[in-house]
Amino acid sequence: MSGGPPQDDDGNAQSFRARRDKARADLDAIDRGSVHDGPERKAFFNTVYARAGGDAAQVPWADLAPKRELLQWLEQNSGISSSSASGALKTAIDIACGLGDNAEALAAAGYRTSAFDLSRDAIDWARRRFPDSAVEYRQADLFDLPTEWRGAFDLIHECYTLQSMPPEMIDRVARSIAALAAPGGDLLIYARWRPDGTAADGPPWPLADSQLDVFAPLGFERVGDLRFELLRPGGRLVPHAFVHWRKR
Repeated sequence: MSGGPPQDDDGNAQSFRARRDKARADLDAIDRGSVHDGPERKAFFNTVYARAGGDAAQVPWADLAPKRELLQWLEQNSGISSSSASGALKTAIDIACGLGDNAEALAAAGYRTSAFDLSRDAIDWARRRFPDSAVEYRQADLFDLPTEWRGAFDLIHECYTLQSMPPEMIDRVARSIAALAAPGGDLLIYARWRPDGTAADGPPWPLADSQLDVFAPLGFERVGDLRFELLRPGGRLVPHAFVHWRKR
């Protein structure tokens, strides 16, 4: 399911990259001078998907493939419960699922998967990309989720959501995410990170080491922590973290 750089339908990665670079510059211009509060962030993400017009190059975080680290984790963590004689499927949810690639990876690993995004355009787009999907795609707000989702999931996957919010909103975002976990449930966090004491000039706002610990007071213990760098345009190496938490 994982491949090379995103590309057009005709296999032209260079054209895709050029449009993506322009989209990043355009979105940076939109972001410049914004107040970066909750309502503004919601409006921003809705705008990104609405103005994309079906062109994934216009969504800078859309890789059109699952994250490599998630795939590697799923290889060792099937969604089929070993404690059930009937082989029942574990439940999973993908937060801010975008165009659906990570959600589809969860389902392919055997999880009974739900996925949501704030943007109705993103959800409709994901359904078009995967018309025969087993994933339940829903439009939903992280701060106003369906009550039946509370404590319902054996696996929660979050990619780039925490870092997309201003630092003063981190605690609120983390509480909303944590509320989805069943007892003993796993939580996977994928984000840019930075050492404590360094500046975060967002968006996005890379998470400081201390912010990566935000789930510890919420009843989770850290059971895995992978640090790596990704090459970005201009030759920049951007530090990332893939952190595995478990609900006590």
